[in-house]
Amino acid sequence: MDARKIKKVVKDAYGKIARDKGGCGCSSSGCGTDSAQFAKSIGYTEEELKNIPKEANMALSCGNPTALASLKEGETVLDLGSGAGFDCFLAASKVGKNGKVIGVDMTPEMIKKAKSNADRNGIKNVEFRFGEIENLPVENNSVDVIISNCVLNLAPDKSKVFQEIYRVLKPGGRIAISDMALKKELPEKIKKNVEAYVGCVSGAVLISEYERIVKSSGLKDVNIALSAKSNCAASDSEDPISKAVLDAMEESESLEGYIASIYVEGHK
Repeated sequence: MDARKIKKVVKDAYGKIARDKGGCGCSSSGCGTDSAQFAKSIGYTEEELKNIPKEANMALSCGNPTALASLKEGETVLDLGSGAGFDCFLAASKVGKNGKVIGVDMTPEMIKKAKSNADRNGIKNVEFRFGEIENLPVENNSVDVIISNCVLNLAPDKSKVFQEIYRVLKPGGRIAISDMALKKELPEKIKKNVEAYVGCVSGAVLISEYERIVKSSGLKDVNIALSAKSNCAASDSEDPISKAVLDAMEESESLEGYIASIYVEGHK
């Protein structure tokens, strides 16, 4: 698939998830489970979940980037692929009324849902903007921290994403990203599987390639680590995305042998 078709497939899939108030996407292992329980299983605390509107938690995460970010009062935070606002609302509680959080998403339904969540819960220090993460609707040198949760693997041009990250970060600004990456090359059948792309599998790149892309953007002190609470589609999952991926694999293969949750850090 070319980049335009990939974006349409992803936008359509996540638009449907927003309309259906949940579904199977990036974190297929969270599909059909209690969203709060799932969030706790990948690193969110009970206290953190109290600061997030329940409707914003759609079990589409693969880690907790806000825990990595060490957010401070008054900072400006940008969330790439903000969905229904889950990490934005948590970040908003950490940066306080003098801070600001901007969420960018290319899915109109998710933007609408996030804005509704903010309005209903009276959260004033968040703003949601429609746009693509390869072409951010954000000014140069304007952001202290960039977070993202299980989204960058979905971008066809990851190098462009990190060039944009570098552009909008203030000097000294930092990134705290949770994402999916490959331990080894995927079988050809999975690389071409549309459901595997939506499920954050076939769009992922090797960990070594991920590191090369981040460093080539100009970011410094880049560190990529495997998450202690790895999250990928479970082998016994019955959701359509996981099933399609597993059907494309040989019986002796395990998806966990190919893909892992990672945390990515660096600064400008």
